[in-house]
Amino acid sequence: MQIIPNFSSAIYRLRRGMLALLLFASAACVANAQTPPVTIAPRPVTSAKHFDSAANAALLAMKQRAAELNITGVAVVAYFEGDTIQSWTSKMLVVGRMKDMPTATSKGSNLLGIAYAKASEMAETLKDSGSQVRPPMTGEFGWTGGVIVPGKSGHLIAAFSGGKSEDDVKVSRAGVETLKSKL
Repeated sequence: MQIIPNFSSAIYRLRRGMLALLLFASAACVANAQTPPVTIAPRPVTSAKHFDSAANAALLAMKQRAAELNITGVAVVAYFEGDTIQSWTSKMLVVGRMKDMPTATSKGSNLLGIAYAKASEMAETLKDSGSQVRPPMTGEFGWTGGVIVPGKSGHLIAAFSGGKSEDDVKVSRAGVETLKSKL
């Protein structure tokens, strides 16, 4: 008498197991049929950690070049992908001073603001700051001192503010060359 209940219980478990297996197999087939083929997007040139390392080296090169020229100010480096900026990664370093205090004959200077104004002009024109490819827009001053170069998949920017324009360019060139060698 007990053979029949065990037998029907075994059949029930077998049917339930087969149904589960069938449902799992059909779900896998449907999922595979609706999933587009996997494409691997190109990886960005740099991770944030890699950019930080390259940026630190570039800022150090700028600091050393500024010391050689006996100038102080603010150094900025940045990287953005493509030819049209949508976002960037940047880093800055105060090299001795960030501002010139106002005097009776001068309203003073925010060297950090000037360095970023140079960088923003370059991001928009893809030319060195002060290149005069067009009149400066509001927020730009047309000052030289920033350098932009194409990288592997985007653009690299270095800007310095604090010395004479020609010295700012020399400091920026040291930074962008170091950045390019590392990215």
